[in-house]
Amino acid sequence: MLKSAFLILLVLSISIVAGSASVWYALKANEGMGAVVVGQWTAFPNVGTTEADPYSRARVAREGLLALGRAEGLSFSATRDTGGDPLRRECTYLIEGPVPPARFWTLYVTDQSGSVVKGSEHRPASLHSYQLIRLSDNSIAISVGAHPAPGNWLALSGKGPATFMLNLFDTPIASGTGAADVVLPQIAKVGCDV
Repeated sequence: MLKSAFLILLVLSISIVAGSASVWYALKANEGMGAVVVGQWTAFPNVGTTEADPYSRARVAREGLLALGRAEGLSFSATRDTGGDPLRRECTYLIEGPVPPARFWTLYVTDQSGSVVKGSEHRPASLHSYQLIRLSDNSIAISVGAHPAPGNWLALSGKGPATFMLNLFDTPIASGTGAADVVLPQIAKVGCDV
């Protein structure tokens, strides 16, 4: 009798721990169910709609996010550079390439908790489409790092993991399945502070 109760308790404990771990992983994963991956960038086009999967809804509720609906725009995030290395705040990156058509877009960096990383004392923590110098083919080249750079520069501070966030507002790719066919800027590592 005691052996059966112990086995039942053991099985229940293992299933609760394994189930909780799988849910935690699914909510923390930047890929998976409902995700559209374009190069290093990942978006969840259905997150602000009624078609959102349960994990996306739970992620929005847990993190307290204000999700964009299809008519409002689309948010892309990147946690790795073109070489596959995790993005770090002590490194310098070059974000270069085309940005999909949008009425307005923003670029900023967050830390592990999702908080916006502060720039330097005299620089804002984000860039937007109206303040950039564009290349002759209408693409962008933005230096992201702690050290000032000529042209477009997004200042970073601190150390640790980073996530680049590109929010496209009022964009035609948000409606329908066009998000998978877009071309987004590449994220190349230039160097790191030791």
